[in-house]
Amino acid sequence: MTVLDEAPGESTEPTDARGRVAELHEIRVQALAGPSEKATEAQHAKGKLTGRERIELLLDPGSFQEVEQLRRHRAVGFGLEAKKPYTDGVITGWGTVEGRTVFVYAHDFRIFGGALGEAHATKIHKIMDMAIAAGAPLVSLNDGAGARIQEGVSALAGYGGIFQRNTKASGVIPQISVMLGPCAGGAAYSPALTDFVFMVRETSQMFITGPDVVKAVTGEEITQNGLGGADVHAETSGVCHFAYDDEETCIGEVRYLLSLLPQNNRENPPRVESTDAADRRSEVLLDLVPADGNRPYDMTKVIEEIVDDGEFLEVHERWARNIICALGRLDGQVVGIVANQPQTLAGVLDIEASEKAARFVQMCDAFNIPIVTFLDVPGFLPGVDQEHGGIIRHGAKLLYAYCNATVPRISLILRKAYGGAYIVMDSQSIGADLTYAWPTNEIAVMGAEGAANVIFRRQIADAEDPEAMRARMVKEYKSELMHPYYAAERGLVDDVIAPTETREILIRSLAMLQTKHADLPSRKHGNPPQ
Repeated sequence: MTVLDEAPGESTEPTDARGRVAELHEIRVQALAGPSEKATEAQHAKGKLTGRERIELLLDPGSFQEVEQLRRHRAVGFGLEAKKPYTDGVITGWGTVEGRTVFVYAHDFRIFGGALGEAHATKIHKIMDMAIAAGAPLVSLNDGAGARIQEGVSALAGYGGIFQRNTKASGVIPQISVMLGPCAGGAAYSPALTDFVFMVRETSQMFITGPDVVKAVTGEEITQNGLGGADVHAETSGVCHFAYDDEETCIGEVRYLLSLLPQNNRENPPRVESTDAADRRSEVLLDLVPADGNRPYDMTKVIEEIVDDGEFLEVHERWARNIICALGRLDGQVVGIVANQPQTLAGVLDIEASEKAARFVQMCDAFNIPIVTFLDVPGFLPGVDQEHGGIIRHGAKLLYAYCNATVPRISLILRKAYGGAYIVMDSQSIGADLTYAWPTNEIAVMGAEGAANVIFRRQIADAEDPEAMRARMVKEYKSELMHPYYAAERGLVDDVIAPTETREILIRSLAMLQTKHADLPSRKHGNPPQ
């Protein structure tokens, strides 16, 4: 019989220090074990790990220091007074990832389904405050059923405190949300406020209103995964940045992402010794990018050839695929890469691509990550849907993000760079520190065919052979305004470089810009386009 379930009138209270320590040990064993073996088996049967198992995967072995392990709720009514498990359904504390401090909280679905009550929320508030004060990343391992209905409005107020702290921490410390179970209603807004969202297929879902409510209101029938599963949010909504098949892989990738991020906005990302030579030439680049601007190619292959050891982490890989956002290293230094993807929609900018890149640029700027931009963009996507969907204000988000960024910024024009999309993609005129171009570059207001049709419309119409005249005018326009050195002659690019030398030149440029300092005007905050 333990001190927790002694019979009425029977006292087994320890009377000395050794007895008290033994009592503490017994309580800790109970807290660590969780509610019951049956509850643990039920969690595993769903293909899910327990909160403590997840923390063990995330943090370096033996580094976890738990906070408020013995916390219990004080609520009464609806049978709650008879159920007061330790931790109150959330495990909070700190540890290390590759030796660097990381704060974490993990819902324990075995206790109240991970639902948030007053004590549960207070624990999360405390660990968030500690992370902000210590200047270290915060990782949330989410597996909860929303607000604890039995505690009423107190539970809802707990979410408000989380949202407030998410916002306070934004741009100050990295915040990563790992979705490992259901996340419904207002609870979904905390992950949406963080920097990165990870999800696991089949077991994690996010939605504001569930399938039953959707059916009752709209008559539409849909499954939980169909409404808010990992693939939906990774491909369609853009809510999820990374989606994986199992928890082990997912949490392993969280560790990798943390290795690319600084502890806070006052530090630079961790630099590592690179075994990839800084002056490595890449002859492959000469053949990867076709000189013909109408032929597609895979921009990820270009990035692989340039970054250290061909390794990079693509963010939002499956959403808005016409633009690439990735974190990689150049000579050991972390860089953010934004690149058009000619393989999808010819690499045009549209509403989703603009939003994706804008958020990524803002994240890089917040955490002192230099930005390298690879351009091959034919313009903005035309169409009624795009115009009515607000491509003007969405495209302006990317423009605002670049103009507002004070980190080192380098842009490289590989091939096409037409119209407003050229300006928006970190051109020299909006503040890029250095701009380079390959000899295959074409910088212009629009493509030669379109330009010739506008400028020489009358000559083409009056010609005996309009097609021959059009071809002649296109050739003339290209030779006059679209040759590779036109922009360089006018100082709009700093140099035209050989593709084979790209890696070395980028590394040298980043080394020079390492001490860059830029101040923004004094203001409370800007008013970015929405």
